[in-house]
Amino acid sequence: MNAAAFLTPSALMRGGPHRFVTQVERALAHLGFDDVRNIDGSGDMGGDILGLKGRERWAIQCKWRKAGPDGTIDAEAVDQVDLAKRVYGCEHAMLVTNAYLDGSARRRLAQLNRIGVGIKVVDADLLAALVGELRDRTPAGFDLRPYQREAADAVTAKLDADGRALLVLATGLGKTVVGGTVIGEHLERNPDGQVLVVAHMKDLVAQLEKALWGHLTKQTPTHLLTGDVRPSNFDGVVCATVESALGAVRHGYRPGLVMVDETHHVAEDGRFAELLDELDDARQFGVTATPWRGDKYDIENRFGRTVYKVGIADGMRKGYLAQVDYRLFLDNLDWHVVEEASKYGYSLKELNRKLFVPARDAAVIDRLLHAWHRTKGGRAIIFCETVAHAGHIRDLLRQALPEWRTTEALHSGMRRRDRDVILAKFRRGDVPILCAVDVLNEGIDVPDVNIIAFMRVTHSRRIFIQQLGRGLRVRAGKDRVVVLDFVSDIRRIAAVMQLKQDLSGEQETVAVPWPSEITFSDAEAQSLMEEWIADAASLETANDEAVLDYPDPGGL
Repeated sequence: MNAAAFLTPSALMRGGPHRFVTQVERALAHLGFDDVRNIDGSGDMGGDILGLKGRERWAIQCKWRKAGPDGTIDAEAVDQVDLAKRVYGCEHAMLVTNAYLDGSARRRLAQLNRIGVGIKVVDADLLAALVGELRDRTPAGFDLRPYQREAADAVTAKLDADGRALLVLATGLGKTVVGGTVIGEHLERNPDGQVLVVAHMKDLVAQLEKALWGHLTKQTPTHLLTGDVRPSNFDGVVCATVESALGAVRHGYRPGLVMVDETHHVAEDGRFAELLDELDDARQFGVTATPWRGDKYDIENRFGRTVYKVGIADGMRKGYLAQVDYRLFLDNLDWHVVEEASKYGYSLKELNRKLFVPARDAAVIDRLLHAWHRTKGGRAIIFCETVAHAGHIRDLLRQALPEWRTTEALHSGMRRRDRDVILAKFRRGDVPILCAVDVLNEGIDVPDVNIIAFMRVTHSRRIFIQQLGRGLRVRAGKDRVVVLDFVSDIRRIAAVMQLKQDLSGEQETVAVPWPSEITFSDAEAQSLMEEWIADAASLETANDEAVLDYPDPGGL
């Protein structure tokens, strides 16, 4: 089959205007574009897609029309993509349509061309010709690292043997790459097979679909299935939210292979459990970076024993992840409370409330400036407490240093398009620092990050590891990530101490100029915490009412 299944005329007509944008996104990936971002939506300023070709930025407007005499594109579409080019600071603009330009559009193109504004047009004829010219696979492809090849083989072997498998790879080690490899190789053996990839939220599902394109041939269609989108058929790979997948399965959808992303969301009961029970005859595998759950349910009960695992400390020791220069700031202890602790037997909740003097924002920025000037090509994420706090820190940073004046806040209350535009600018280096709230935990790839600052409390070991993992992805020219931790919380200190213990093994496989190091800003505070927190692993799972065994501080 020579045609690209996702770009055939029938596929374009079935998908409608919103799906047409996604199909163009995929075509751009096959044409060698990088960092392709869908910004379609109200207020998009004339752009549907932003993409990079080499180092040059493109603004793309997509216009879908129903077949018929009215299916033409007028001058307004030309003006829209011209506007997008200027608003988003792009060097090039492209108008893509499954229809044809009318006379007004052609005249407007000619006017712009006379003043040096060139706009590339791909109409129905060029789109049809393009279908056969697309590479069978995206040019980026995936050269698996040895451990990723081992992981994919282990998952496939376990699926062949038992129909169930579980993969645990720390953030930055490519769990989606391995999952995509398993799916791609499954479809090579079963060309007419149907695959379901399921996750817990819409944004993650959309990211998964795009991440899988690099593992599939152009003949394999992909679809989204969410509360907002339902495909006309279920051929190839369907990426779905759990609720929508469950509805489709109850109406007869029966994929032969199921991948559950972020598998730690699978509980003993609930929607994921119902879905997997309904598809009991299908091969099922889960992938996650953080297998722990707050309710203590063991996901191995569902998928069987983990067939391949590389944790965060193993990844750093073996050189698969960036080395970490972790600085935990404990120079804000209230030593009066330390003296009282053994006498009054404070619980964890009381201790967290009484023991730490809140860190001043100005002091945090001073520490960040110090790290910034000692880090080549600084790119930072600051995890903040609230949306208001993120905005406040953003404003302080913009005033602190001229090169920080384009710092941005990023949070889940923003429109997806606005977040995508900011992330694209961050990847290009136009935005030096992101002040993040409730985003960048799962499913977002930001490999250039080399400084992370924690300014928010989380009692979740899983969220802590996910956030730390944003900076651990290896990248050319990046040798380590600097972590500045201002979180004054006993459980966080325990988690960092556990990581330090895990990293104490010998460096393996790869020689690195700066092995990972975890240091405390206050040696006396470090000694105190080491005395208090004898068993870091158990403290991470203790409840708020648990009381530490406090030694007499006089002996420290």
